[in-house]
Amino acid sequence: MTEKLDPREAHKRYLDYRERHGYFGAGLKLPVLSAEAFATADVEHTRLEARGESRDDEEEARFNELVKLLFRD
Repeated sequence: MTEKLDPREAHKRYLDYRERHGYFGAGLKLPVLSAEAFATADVEHTRLEARGESRDDEEEARFNELVKLLFRD
């Protein structure tokens, strides 16, 4: 993916993810994503979220995986 967030915004979102991971992921034994892995997943999530109702079944499944991975509602 070639899309990039502003580095300050990306860092802020990563810190928010880490906080949510610490709270919601504590009992799940999931590893914390690296900043790079988070940025890739975050961009993909944003792209799929923007597609909304036009997501196909495969995109919808991937979107739901990313929602869980990134602790989004």
